[in-house]
Amino acid sequence: MGQRLICCLDAPSALQPPPLLPVRRKLLLLCIMLFLWLYMFYSCAGSCASVPGLAGRPAAAAGSGEAAATAGAHGEGLQEQSAAPDPTSPISSFFNGSGTKKLPQAIIIGVKKGGTRALLEFLRVHPDIRAVGAEPHFFDRNYEQGFAWYRDLMPRTLDGQITMEKTPSYFVTKEAPARISAMSKGTKLIVVVRDPVTRAISDYTQTLSKKPDIPTFESLTFKNRTTGLIDTSWSAIQIGIYAKHLENWLLYFPIGQILFVSGERLISDPAGELGRVQDFLGLKRIITDKHFYFNKTKGFPCLKKAEGSSKPHCLGKTKGRTHPNIDREVVQRLREFYRPFNMKFYQMTGHDFGWD
Repeated sequence: MGQRLICCLDAPSALQPPPLLPVRRKLLLLCIMLFLWLYMFYSCAGSCASVPGLAGRPAAAAGSGEAAATAGAHGEGLQEQSAAPDPTSPISSFFNGSGTKKLPQAIIIGVKKGGTRALLEFLRVHPDIRAVGAEPHFFDRNYEQGFAWYRDLMPRTLDGQITMEKTPSYFVTKEAPARISAMSKGTKLIVVVRDPVTRAISDYTQTLSKKPDIPTFESLTFKNRTTGLIDTSWSAIQIGIYAKHLENWLLYFPIGQILFVSGERLISDPAGELGRVQDFLGLKRIITDKHFYFNKTKGFPCLKKAEGSSKPHCLGKTKGRTHPNIDREVVQRLREFYRPFNMKFYQMTGHDFGWD
C-alpha cells in the first residue's frame, strides 16, 4: 500500500496543465491588454478634440458667433447655422486603414443642364480628387439632417486628396450660400454655365422625356405671347438669369473663390477647361488631351478610361438628348430677354462667354 502511494506521488498529476499552457495564457492576456490600450488611446485622441474647455474651444466659439450673425441677418435659426462637426475619430481610420470621411473642400454648385455631370466624371479621373456620385442635395433639401449625415455620404480620402460633391440646384437656392459658408468659408465653388437659351431648351427636353403631356416650350415661355412678356417664374427661364443668382453668392464668398466653367468649352476643349479647374483646386495638371476622345454619335467628348476602369466611358443616354424644334421667334425673344443679364454676368465674372 505504501509503495502504491509513493508511486502515485512520484507520477505527474493529470490535473496539472501542460508546461506550455501558462505561456500561451500569458501571451493571450498580453495581446488583449495591448488591444485595449490601443483602443483607449485612439478613442481618447478622437474625443479630446471635441471636449469643451480644451484648447480648440475659442476657435469653435468664434465659428459659432459667425454662424449666429449670419442667422440673425438672414432669419435662419442658430440651430440651422451650427458649425460643422469634428472630423472622423482616429480610431475609425486606424482600423479601416483607408482614409477618413471629410466634409467637401470643393463643390460644383451649378447649373442644371450646364454640364455638371460631365465635369464631375472628368474630374474623378484625377487621383487627388474623390467625389460622391449621387447628388446629396444637402444645402437645399436635407440640411436638417445635419453635418454628420452629410459627411457620412462622402467617400474616404487620404491626406492631400480633395473631397468634392455636385448639386446644381445649390446655385439657385437662396439659403445655400449662407449654409455652405457656415460649414467652411474657405470652400471652393465651381459653376458650369451655358448659353441660357440653350440651357432652357435642354431643361425643357429633360422634363418632356419624363412628362410627354406637358405644354409646349413656347407656351411655357410667355406669360402673354401677344405682348412678348417672358414668364420668369418658370424655372427653366429663371435658372438662366445667372447675374441675379450670383449676387446672392457674392454676399458670402469673394469672386476669386468661385470658378466659372464654360459648358460650351467643356465640349469643344475639355482638356483646356479641366486645366483651369485643376489650377483652381491647386492640383497638378494630370487630366489632359490624352484622356479624351470625341464621340460623334453623342456629340460630346468621352473618357478613354473612366475612374477605376480600363474601358472608354461616355455619359448615359439621359445626356445629349435631341432638342425639339423651337419657334425661331421665341428663341430670338429669349435672346433679347437674356442679353442685359448676360452682359451684367460678364462684368461680374470678368469673362465674356460669347452667348450674344
